[in-house]
Amino acid sequence: MGISLNPATLLSGQGINVADLVNQIITEDSGQLTEWQNEQATLQGQASDLTTINTDLTNLATAVNALSDPLGALTAQVATSSNTDVLTGTAQTSAVAGVHQIEVGSLATTGTVYTDEVADPTASFLPTGATTGEIDLQVGGATPQPILITAGTNDTLNTLASYINGQNLGVTANVVTDANGSRLALSSTATGAPGALAITSNNTNLNFDTPIGGTNASLTIDGVPYASATNTITGAIAGVTLNLASASPGNAVQVTVGPNVADATTAINNFVVAYNQVVTDINQEYAINPTTGSQGDLSGDASLRQLQSSILTDATYSLSGNAFVNLASMGISTNDDGTLTVDASQLSSSFASNPAAVQSFFQNSSQTGFANNFNADLTNLTDPTQGILNVDLAQNQTEQTDLSTSITNFQTQLTAEQTALTAEYAQVNASLQAYPLLLQQVTETLGTLGTNSSGSSSSGLPTLTSGL
Repeated sequence: MGISLNPATLLSGQGINVADLVNQIITEDSGQLTEWQNEQATLQGQASDLTTINTDLTNLATAVNALSDPLGALTAQVATSSNTDVLTGTAQTSAVAGVHQIEVGSLATTGTVYTDEVADPTASFLPTGATTGEIDLQVGGATPQPILITAGTNDTLNTLASYINGQNLGVTANVVTDANGSRLALSSTATGAPGALAITSNNTNLNFDTPIGGTNASLTIDGVPYASATNTITGAIAGVTLNLASASPGNAVQVTVGPNVADATTAINNFVVAYNQVVTDINQEYAINPTTGSQGDLSGDASLRQLQSSILTDATYSLSGNAFVNLASMGISTNDDGTLTVDASQLSSSFASNPAAVQSFFQNSSQTGFANNFNADLTNLTDPTQGILNVDLAQNQTEQTDLSTSITNFQTQLTAEQTALTAEYAQVNASLQAYPLLLQQVTETLGTLGTNSSGSSSSGLPTLTSGL
C-alpha cells in the first residue's frame, strides 16, 4: 500500500503531518519485523510446551525408578503388630515373610538412685569440720567411679548435681524438691543391666536409698525366652526391629511380616498418575481447537511423535513366563486416549494372590521387568544433552537467540531510518507551510513591477499590465 497525501491541502499553508507520514513509511518497511516477531512468539510457545512435557517426563522417570529400585517400595517388607500399645515393628527388605507370637514380660528400665530429703539444697552436706568427701558410683557393674567433693565447690545438692552432669559418668543428676524437702536423684543414661546403679562408698552426710531399675527387658518370641538391655530389639527376628512400648505378661502379640502392599500400591498409582500426565499433555498438542481449527504449537514436531510412540510402546510391554505378563493382567488397563486406569480391587487381588509375581513383573534380577525396561528408555529420553526434548529445547533456544539478534538489528535500522525521514520531511513541511507567503510576495512584486513600467514609459512602447 502506497503513501497517500491530500493535494488540496499541500499548498494551503497547512503543510503535512510529518510524524504520521513517517510512521506510514516505517510501518510499510517493518513488515519483515512483524513476521519475525510472530515467529518468535511461536518459538516461545513451543519452548513453553516442550518444558512442560519435559518436566512431566522427568516426573515419570522418578515414578518408574521407584518401581525398578531393588530397595524400593516393591521389595519393601512391613511388620504389622496386632497390639501397637505393647509393641511395634519395622522390617527391612531382607526380612522373611511370616507370623510371630511375642509376649512382653517386662520392659528394659533405667537405673535410679536418690538420697533422703535435705532441708536446704544450698547447704553443705559435708560432715562438720570436713573440707572434702567422696561418693563412689557404680554404673552397670563397672568399676566404681569416685565423685570427689570439695567444700565450697560441689558440696551442696545443687552444685553437686551440676558437677555430676559435667563429668560424663553415664548418669544425669537432678535436684527434686517437694513438700518434704529436696533430694538428689541420679538416673542412668543406659537401659537394662548396663544402666544399673549402685553407691559403693559414701563419707558425706547424704543418705542414698536402695537403687531401683536397671533391669533388662524380658519377652518370649515364638515361645523362646529373650532378654534385651534396650526396648529396641534387632536380630531376634531376621530383618525385623521390634520396639517395645509396654509390658503385657500372659498376652501374646502377633507380628506379621510380609510385603508392604500399601507402599507398593502407592508407587504403582504414582506411576500411573505421572504416565497419564505425559500422555495427556502430548495429546493436547494434537487436539484441534474448535474455534480456530488449529492444533498445538508442537503438532508438527517429529520428536514429539517419536516420544509419544516410545512411551506408548513401553506401556504395552509384556513379560513372558510370569504369572502377570502385562499391566492389564494386574488390573491396569489402557484407555482409548492412551492413558491408564487402575482397577484397585483387581490390583489388590493380584498382590494378595501372588505378591512375588507382581514384583517380578516390574523388576527382576535379569533387568527384564516392565520398570527395568521403561527406566532404561526414560534414562535416554531425559538425558540432559541427548534427551529427545532437551535437543529440541536447545535448538529452539538457538533459533530464538538468532531471531532476537535479527529483530534488534532491524529495529536499530528502522530507528535510524525514522530519524532521517523525520528530518527530511520536516524540511519539506517547512517549505509547504511557507508557500502561501511566498506566493503572496511574488504576486505583490509582480504588481509593483507593472505600476512602475506604466508610469515611466517615454519610449512610446505599450504599457504592461500584470493580468493578475
